[in-house]
Amino acid sequence: MTDKSFQKPTDAELRGRLTPSQYQVTQHEGTERAFTGEYWNHEEEGIYVDVVSGEALFSSLDKYDAGCGWPSFTRPIAALAENTDHKIGYARTEVRSALADSHLGHVFPDGPQAQGGLRYCINSASLRFVPTSELDAQGYGAYRALFG
Repeated sequence: MTDKSFQKPTDAELRGRLTPSQYQVTQHEGTERAFTGEYWNHEEEGIYVDVVSGEALFSSLDKYDAGCGWPSFTRPIAALAENTDHKIGYARTEVRSALADSHLGHVFPDGPQAQGGLRYCINSASLRFVPTSELDAQGYGAYRALFG
């Protein structure tokens, strides 16, 4: 689990630690091309965390194939920050990690109705995956209960 006293790394530290794609997406609201990210069709069981802070964000249990080419989830497992984004000519709801303020992607109201109707469309470059077999070792043991 991440420490609530998280201090965001400096820009120089982030440039040294993140790939160019991760840096562009999380720090400059970039978007990876559809169907190119590491996790768009990833099906392993576990959780997805913020690549910057390690903050738990989404569970594989809430992931589904929305056909859009980006990892899509019906809900987060932690609070996310939301902003209105007008960058492409109309209003969208941007989602960011609460601790590191990393740009993750957007949330849309066209998700599965049975799960609440939301689609969290997230860039793979903003995520790091932690498989269920490594939850305890990586400090995310509290999330094991999600997987029964």
